[in-house]
Amino acid sequence: MNVLIVEDDASVARFLKQAMEEAGYLAQLIGDGQRALDMATSRPYDLILLDVMLPHLDGFEVCRRLRDLRIATPVLLLTARDALEDKIRGLDSGADDYLVKPFQVGELLARARALLRRSVSAPTPLQIADLLLDPTSRKVSRAGKTVSLSVTEYNLLEYLMRNVGRVLTRAMILDHVWEYDFEGHDNVLDVYISYLRTKIDRGHTTPLIHTVRGVGYRMDAEGA
Repeated sequence: MNVLIVEDDASVARFLKQAMEEAGYLAQLIGDGQRALDMATSRPYDLILLDVMLPHLDGFEVCRRLRDLRIATPVLLLTARDALEDKIRGLDSGADDYLVKPFQVGELLARARALLRRSVSAPTPLQIADLLLDPTSRKVSRAGKTVSLSVTEYNLLEYLMRNVGRVLTRAMILDHVWEYDFEGHDNVLDVYISYLRTKIDRGHTTPLIHTVRGVGYRMDAEGA
């Protein structure tokens, strides 16, 4: 499990990183809100530990922007502010849970495990227009008709659908779906995009997979 820790206090950040790594997680540290937003939108994480008081963008704003981008990574807000209105603001911004400092390592890890169980055990079906993907059964359909996909085609489609409306660079897609460096020989991506377009878009008036020239691809129902 990959965890992004967003904390600008160096000693607290080290404490959090050590606690997560000793519990078996892979942890990455970021010290400001804007960099955290950039990281969380450029690669997938299983959990984000997000401090509220951050330079450049506070935790509330980071969380709100992530949700506006439809990034559903579980977010655990960490803050020394225990006022009820702050908790409400944090949850309303899209956070999944709220932990007030100081806290015990045991409680932090318990909250983290609960959020990870929730995100893994109950995957939400994905839908764009009349295209439906069920992560539990791995079944895909468009306009009520089943679409048969290979494992790679399915993984590519799921990644695109989980990032609906976002422009995904070629490097991001290759890294996520194939998980290794093609060293510039990435025409395999174009081949699989072509396969998906044939199976997903052909015969339908609204194309869902769009090319962003010189960058990568975007999936939505809004047109090119």
